[in-house]
Amino acid sequence: MGRLDRYLERRDFSATPEPSDAGAAPALALRYSIQKHAATRTHFDLRLEWDGALLSWAVTRGPSFHLGEKRLAVRTEDHPISYLEFEGNIPARHYGAGAVMLWDLGHWEPLTPVDKGLRKGHLEFRLHGVRLSGAWHLIRMNTKEKRENWLLTKQEDEVAGRRDPVTQYRRGVTSRRSLAEIRKDAPPVDLREGKRPRFAKPQLATLSDTLPEGDAWWHELKFDGYRGMVALGQGGPKAYTRNGKDWSDRFASLLPAFDDLPCDSALIDGEIVAGAGIQGFSALQDALKTGGPFRFYAFDLLERDGKDLTGAPLTDRRAELEDLWRGMSPLGRVQLSPIIERRPEQVFGDICSAGGEGLISKRIDAPYRHSRTKDWLKVKCELRDEFVILGWQPSDKRGRPFASLLLGANAGGEMRYVGKVGTGFSEDDMDRLIRAMRPLSRKTPPAEADPADTRDAQWITPRLVAEVQYAERTANGLLRHARYLGLREDKPAKDVEIDNDRSTEAVMDTDAGQSADKLTVAGLRISSGDRVVYPDAGITKAQVAEYYAALADRILPFAADRPLSLLRLPEGLKGETFFQKHAGKGFPDALREMALEESDGGTASYMYVTDAAGLVGAAQMGALELHIWGSRRDRLDRPDRMVFDLDPDPGLGFADVTAAASDLRDRLEALGLPSWPLLSGGKGVHVVVPLRRVAGWDTVKLYARIFATLLASEEPDRFVATMSKAKRKGRIFIDWLRNERGATAIAPYSLRARAGAPVAVPVRWDDLRGYDSAQVFDLPRVQAGDIPDPELPDPGSLTEPRISALEAALATAQEADD
Repeated sequence: MGRLDRYLERRDFSATPEPSDAGAAPALALRYSIQKHAATRTHFDLRLEWDGALLSWAVTRGPSFHLGEKRLAVRTEDHPISYLEFEGNIPARHYGAGAVMLWDLGHWEPLTPVDKGLRKGHLEFRLHGVRLSGAWHLIRMNTKEKRENWLLTKQEDEVAGRRDPVTQYRRGVTSRRSLAEIRKDAPPVDLREGKRPRFAKPQLATLSDTLPEGDAWWHELKFDGYRGMVALGQGGPKAYTRNGKDWSDRFASLLPAFDDLPCDSALIDGEIVAGAGIQGFSALQDALKTGGPFRFYAFDLLERDGKDLTGAPLTDRRAELEDLWRGMSPLGRVQLSPIIERRPEQVFGDICSAGGEGLISKRIDAPYRHSRTKDWLKVKCELRDEFVILGWQPSDKRGRPFASLLLGANAGGEMRYVGKVGTGFSEDDMDRLIRAMRPLSRKTPPAEADPADTRDAQWITPRLVAEVQYAERTANGLLRHARYLGLREDKPAKDVEIDNDRSTEAVMDTDAGQSADKLTVAGLRISSGDRVVYPDAGITKAQVAEYYAALADRILPFAADRPLSLLRLPEGLKGETFFQKHAGKGFPDALREMALEESDGGTASYMYVTDAAGLVGAAQMGALELHIWGSRRDRLDRPDRMVFDLDPDPGLGFADVTAAASDLRDRLEALGLPSWPLLSGGKGVHVVVPLRRVAGWDTVKLYARIFATLLASEEPDRFVATMSKAKRKGRIFIDWLRNERGATAIAPYSLRARAGAPVAVPVRWDDLRGYDSAQVFDLPRVQAGDIPDPELPDPGSLTEPRISALEAALATAQEADD
């Protein structure tokens, strides 16, 4: 029997407006909707896309954001995916007769395996709708009734406890019609009365190497997406690119999320990114092809209800923006760009380590200016820009239409050649690019270029723009280690300029003005060794190099032969800070390189070390901190460690952290997983679990997340397993996010880029509670040998029974809490 047989048998499609076709366009993420159904008894039909159809439940009183509420959800027949957006009136005497309102629409994200959850009777998932968001549970009841009864409950997160959505939202999510208007087949409703503002040229940020300091600035995340200007008013919302192109049709699935903002008109500045748990610029390119999912982060408000706000300082505009967003979901599809509360230099490394873009720094007293200004500064984790495609070089490989793209940018009124990119392309990317380039072919190069570098080039008229990530620019302005990310259709080629004409080599070789007294450490020449990098402790660059040489025997068992990232501060703690994964021009050979396949299918060159010379080489390039992957080069897909970073609220004492670490040890030990503690040299403690290399990254990440969530569920006053700052008050965040491919954690015995030159040191469990800080060990103490010899247990392993047992424990704890 087919999944849709019951649906088809119950309906007369010659009389009902419901869809009869099972097909639907492909989507990047799983889709979901809720329909308010005024049948014999009004209820809410939950639809979750899975395996080509819609899993369906009739939720009797509708969803609730309150943790204690359990809403009966009766499993009904599967529906076709084409039913997702159905809204209309089912005639009397037909199955399900009554008005059907499309009440919510979006995507859903399974948090546990779906087929397994359906069998066991427990689905855990996250909703990314216009109205519903956050994490939810569906739990099957053990009853003798013929019908399949489940309970829909809310999981604790930032959305929990908010206003009842059933009473808050009484109109359709896209048509804005009431049930009465749907019964009368009335047209869609326009609820706004104000005149929709016109597009305004956005303010742009200037690239900077350093983060500004002082109370005159605040800092926001730099997002990985498209700049978007959204205009609200009569006629419905409009979405514009940074150059004023109307892309409302491309972002149509996002725009209904603005309808509940309390205003008659507004002009909102922000960034559009991929949504529903999907991240990255490449994912956004895919989302544009399939119509979503998208998320919008608002960071400025230019106009509200006819009032021009651009002349007001940023603080006033932000206050107005926050007032506009007051009733919106904190995890919804349209959110406020968060303002960084911690000191930016402290959070910058964490952002880069997590794969973030960087920071945007803004003067809080400045008005909004429709141009590029230094009131907004952007500091990037990795260098990344738009470049004009000048042509391509042919490939000698079958099925590959080109080997590399030739790139340029405008500088001084002329096009300048900046090099080429030959990695990062999927098959679809190549097909799309070659189709777009061929009609633009020309015989002459649009920019002067070295013939040896552009041999056999097929030049094109410079109209296409590509987003490219790269490690550096050489002294003559060419890109190194470039990787293609996607086409930029929102920016014309004439506007692509070299963002910062300074060669990156100037950053890489900050020791160009070397001091006269050079020294050699581990066979490497150390330049500017007398430069003071820890001003308060008087520690120089030479002392950092000597430290890493002296501690190599302790560091290498943990850090050798792993992908390595460096936190570099070439001028010391008072200078610029940047996080680097790829070796650059002028790096010592001892910092070795390896080709590594990335999530988009492309490859990139990563660093690793094998000996003391590699560690000293990192110090020569201004690195203070060493961050390592959880797997080694020979088996990158099999992690050999799992890390829980205990990050306390500032109001907690360190004794709270060490007690929590000991409790985690006991829990893990009971699960057959021994561990050891690391004083991080920062604020908290890392609990490190050595693993036999039998499980993949997905398994390790799943186990870490469930374990952290279980503890937070059982002791909610003590622990939290989400990154939300608001939820962390008086609690310890169990950071499990370091347990995925590409994530890093501080290496044991690495220095930290903090005052006093603290060191991350492994300690013994028996000694842990005797320490009063995570920074008790500093460079002089560690180098003098005043450190414990840690007791490192044999590795444990993650198996299916252990994961299943942990899942069951979590389900039991949450059911008891409910």
